[in-house]
Amino acid sequence: MMWSVIILLVVGLFQLFKNPKSSMVSDKMPFSEFLKNIDDGRVVQVEIKGNDIQGILSDGTAFNTYAPNDPNLVEKLASKGVSITASPLEDKMPSLLGILLSWFPMLLLIGVWVFFMRQMQGGKGGAMGFGKSKAKLLSEARGLVTFNDVAGIDEAKEEVEEIVEFLRDPKKFRRLGGKIPKGALLIGPPGTGKTLLARAIAGEADVPFFTISGSDFVEMFVGVGAARVRDMMEQGKKNAPCIIFIDEIDAVGRSRGAGLGGGNDEREQTLNQLLVEMDGFDTNEGVIIVAATNRPDVLDPALIRPGRFDRQVVLSNPDIIGREAILKIHIKQINIGPDVKLRIIARGTPGFSGADLANLANEAALLAARKNKRIVTMEDIEEAKDKVMMGAERRSMVMTEDDKKLTAYHEGGHAIVALNEKASDPIHKATIIPRGRALGLVWTLPERDKYSHTREYLEANISKAMGGRVSEEMIFGHAKVTSGASSDIEMATKLAKDMVTKYGMSKDLGPLSYGANEDEVFLGKQITRQEHMSEETAKKVDSEVKKIVDAGYQRAKKILTEKLEDLHKLAKALLMYETLSGEEIKNLIFKNIQPKRSTDEDDDKHKEVSSALGSLGLKPKPAT
Repeated sequence: MMWSVIILLVVGLFQLFKNPKSSMVSDKMPFSEFLKNIDDGRVVQVEIKGNDIQGILSDGTAFNTYAPNDPNLVEKLASKGVSITASPLEDKMPSLLGILLSWFPMLLLIGVWVFFMRQMQGGKGGAMGFGKSKAKLLSEARGLVTFNDVAGIDEAKEEVEEIVEFLRDPKKFRRLGGKIPKGALLIGPPGTGKTLLARAIAGEADVPFFTISGSDFVEMFVGVGAARVRDMMEQGKKNAPCIIFIDEIDAVGRSRGAGLGGGNDEREQTLNQLLVEMDGFDTNEGVIIVAATNRPDVLDPALIRPGRFDRQVVLSNPDIIGREAILKIHIKQINIGPDVKLRIIARGTPGFSGADLANLANEAALLAARKNKRIVTMEDIEEAKDKVMMGAERRSMVMTEDDKKLTAYHEGGHAIVALNEKASDPIHKATIIPRGRALGLVWTLPERDKYSHTREYLEANISKAMGGRVSEEMIFGHAKVTSGASSDIEMATKLAKDMVTKYGMSKDLGPLSYGANEDEVFLGKQITRQEHMSEETAKKVDSEVKKIVDAGYQRAKKILTEKLEDLHKLAKALLMYETLSGEEIKNLIFKNIQPKRSTDEDDDKHKEVSSALGSLGLKPKPAT
């Protein structure tokens, strides 16, 4: 429309300048001067059209003026012998330029309104295309992801591979009376690969693949979402068999009537239309809807019933084998050294999702590039893992010698207890370099994924948590203990309370489940709900929790008393080298083999350590 207005303006201007007569302009004469010229006999000829008068003076000059209703004017002109021509007013059609100029403000307003509406609607149909679907057809050139690029979710892959195979060869399933599923719902925590799996379906299926987000259906105009659902399904029918992928379907599929005020009319109308299109009177054969969400609990029951989303595919965080397979895919994109062992990395990343592992590989590549390396080594990956899990190293943080010494003994206490608790996980690393909110860290890693925990394993973790506080008390005295063990105490208390109230591991209270505090979210705020528990039971629970924690404290104290020399040895090594691997700690404690470092600062470090330990009355042996 804007281009049409511009073209019309250009045509009008062209016609204006093309007519030479239109450029002739007569002199505008005041009426008083016109009367004077009549009296002087200078007016030769006049043409009267209503109140407009045009004429010629005796010297040939053209003029025009406006005359009021003067009844004696014609008589006066006739007495002077002026040639008079009179004609009525003509209803001339306005010129093209006049039309454009008169309508230009309105056209400009309409053009601005259309422009903003197109921006709001994202194009595609403009102001009149509110009900058009925003689903995009994914072409083969863009769908480069295949099932070979998806790892760690083998069961989920099998579920969707069957859908792809049905689309490729429906006769194979229909021969036995099977029907194509109308929908597949991908459920899982963020980062587990729901969207990636959908992209793999697009890359594998030899059918049209439409993709859209759940938020694209909801607009500020009532009825727009339902119209877009209808248009989307119409596109699917025209391209059947096809797959339509709706990402974050919880934006439009929430339970109806929920929330304050009874819900949202526009969203509920959109959901109703989606329900009808998926399983109503008209069946959409050959149109499969694949949706993804990480909040299945808020979806409407009518949406997830059989007949609509017939198949619900759960994607969970990968196990150690799945993490190793995912790492193999992401490691292909970077240059790694021969010392990189993916199984060790997989062991050290329990609970990581596929997105977390991709971020880990990327961080390792960035760290190696920052150090001007040509390959990514195991050291870079370990540093990247520590950065992702605990935050970047805070080497700029100023710590006094007393703080370093206390941190070394605190972390050494954790490590010594962990080494001597048979049920504890193996030590992976110990460091006194501050990371995030922690001044130091002892990292233990399970050799395999654990889905249940024994009593001795939980008790070992409690005593390991108490090792830091016990070490501070033994070395620096009761008055010198610090607040650094607050998180350890909190973790030990939570484990003990879970053993009593959830796991039924208390001899006095028996294998029963007792009410505990549960956190809920209401109106964006976290509230704590206390289930019913009698005062007497609560006292028994607190007593049992205290017994379990005290038992862990005593076990840690016994171990550190017997292994005091090992504690001094490990604290000295931490002060000198700051970070020790699990293998180096074992060699140091059990074989008395000092860690090997090829830096020029070892001698200065050894002097600082000797000075620091000398303040405690200790004389460490020289480093070898």
